[in-house]
Amino acid sequence: MEGEPTLRLRVFDLNCWAIRYLSKRQQERVRLIGDTLRREGFDLVLLQEVWSEQDYSDLRVKLAGCYPFSHYFRSGVIGSGLCVFSRFPILDTLLYQYSLNGYPYMLQHGDWFCGKSVGLVIIKISGIIFNVYVTHLHAEYCREKDAYLPHRLVQAWELAQFIRHTSKAADVVLLGGDLNMHPEDVGIRLLRGWTGLRDAFAEATRFEGCKNGCTLVPENCFTDKSELLPFPLGIRIDYILYKAISSFTVKCEELKTTTGPALGTDIPFSDHEAVMATLHIQRQGQPAGATLGTADLVLADVVTEARTEVGVGLRAAQRQRYSSGRMAVLALLLLLLQAAAALGTLAGLGAEQPFPKLSFCLLAFLALGVLVLAAGLHLFHTMEVKMLHGTEDQMWMALRALQERP
Repeated sequence: MEGEPTLRLRVFDLNCWAIRYLSKRQQERVRLIGDTLRREGFDLVLLQEVWSEQDYSDLRVKLAGCYPFSHYFRSGVIGSGLCVFSRFPILDTLLYQYSLNGYPYMLQHGDWFCGKSVGLVIIKISGIIFNVYVTHLHAEYCREKDAYLPHRLVQAWELAQFIRHTSKAADVVLLGGDLNMHPEDVGIRLLRGWTGLRDAFAEATRFEGCKNGCTLVPENCFTDKSELLPFPLGIRIDYILYKAISSFTVKCEELKTTTGPALGTDIPFSDHEAVMATLHIQRQGQPAGATLGTADLVLADVVTEARTEVGVGLRAAQRQRYSSGRMAVLALLLLLLQAAAALGTLAGLGAEQPFPKLSFCLLAFLALGVLVLAAGLHLFHTMEVKMLHGTEDQMWMALRALQERP
């Protein structure tokens, strides 16, 4: 009931940019993050891009005194990079790996190998059940020609669906992570509208940190300044989102971001600024009604916009599937012609001319390589088409349900 004591929860979120041997001053920064977390004593810590399990183990040992409970989410080739540290017991965990995550042949980006996912930990604090989600969506790389927008929208939709279907028994839902989307992007509007999550930056009573809550800023010595030229103040892509279910209310008393070098050092924690929220959770008199957090008409428009972008990606994937399939067929025909020529030579049909073995073998290896590569691409794009088509169908059903409401 109203008047009951308020639970105060301090949450820390950071994309650590901890890629061993590649990220600048990686080990030094991981130690700095651990020292700061131990000193500050947050209640929940949500980290992304902790790619090395050794770094997670080092942090777990260092933080065992103040964060006795932790979990590392494993997925993909090199891992999800997601981990959670908590002052309170973790009752259960669950991991969902997104069905689409970029392209394996885009080696310079590497997102496909990471197994981008959403991790869930369930925590009980003072009788209140918290579903805490941590995630990291596919990076944008180029805003003008964002080839990954359909994949990121699929991830945002799957994230929203995962939260909706796993949070029904929770009292409070928290989501933290690097969503790689600006606050007004269709993916963020879709996620917030479909789940009812509220943005801690927009709801905070007090704010302290980078202007507009930006978490990727040109003042950070590790950021790529060329990517931020269209955004002189920086961009906000790291979020803490929340909502209350059942008979509770959640308010954000204070939100902070780091602003450059950590205290007493010459370097920041990461190329991203950390986000720190102080939340107040209190039981209210009457249970809160179920809500999507926005007007149905507005939400329908958002779903329509997202479905259109997914459709664009679907048609592009279909074209790529057709091209790779055609290339595979041509390579197979070339191999069959070479096989026929070789059989003809063995049968003595071309005995009057010398057989160019070296050129023949090189051409055969080239055709075989093209066949394997094209077949692999055709298989990948076939799966991509299925995932995009499936998401488009889900969005259509959701849109129809919204439109049929009284």
